[in-house]
Amino acid sequence: MQPVIGAIPDTTAEPAARLRRPSWRDSRLLIGVLLVFAAVALGARTVAAADRTVPVYAARQALPSGTALTTEMLTVVRVRLVGTAAYLDARDPPPAGRVLLRTVGAGELVPLSAVGRVDALQTRPVSIPLDDAPPTGLTAGSRVDVWASLRRTDGAVAATTGAAFAPPRLTAREVEVFAVNTAGGSLSASRSTTVQVLLDSAQLPVVLDALANGAKIALVPVPGSAPARDGS
Repeated sequence: MQPVIGAIPDTTAEPAARLRRPSWRDSRLLIGVLLVFAAVALGARTVAAADRTVPVYAARQALPSGTALTTEMLTVVRVRLVGTAAYLDARDPPPAGRVLLRTVGAGELVPLSAVGRVDALQTRPVSIPLDDAPPTGLTAGSRVDVWASLRRTDGAVAATTGAAFAPPRLTAREVEVFAVNTAGGSLSASRSTTVQVLLDSAQLPVVLDALANGAKIALVPVPGSAPARDGS
């Protein structure tokens, strides 16, 4: 049946659906808001965790046992600590009256376990003068063997052999170098070098006896013992 032209439309038909303003009672809206808040909270937590670092001290150069800590020999780095690792907190000055109980390499973080009182040290520094230049690469923190050639007391034997000193003997094994002090420039013919080594109670009498009796002392570096340089 064709529609009649000019006929009045039927107003009893169901009205078209209209858009309604969202209500807080709408579950979909509430879920969307919760998801937004959750995403913001997760992002903030991630950023905070990424920036959870603390300032700690690290050694500017290799620091041997017995070194008293000062700000000049330390640098501050920020690290994110994992687990139970404990290092010297840089939010406070270096502790007064404390020394290193072991060598800390260049650039290494200073562990709390390596810092203690002076009376906790088991070694003492002894100065050993050298007639010649120190071995190449010898520096604080290196380890050396100490050899001593005692002066001959039997004049007849010395005259016969032509040697004023006995064959060298190992007097201290793998001792740590505390400091290397060189007087004069690299071109000086009369350069004098003194190396301080750390000796325990068993090594002290032997080395001190050799020094007191005019023995010739030689320091032989232990291969691979030289501490790494900062940045290497």
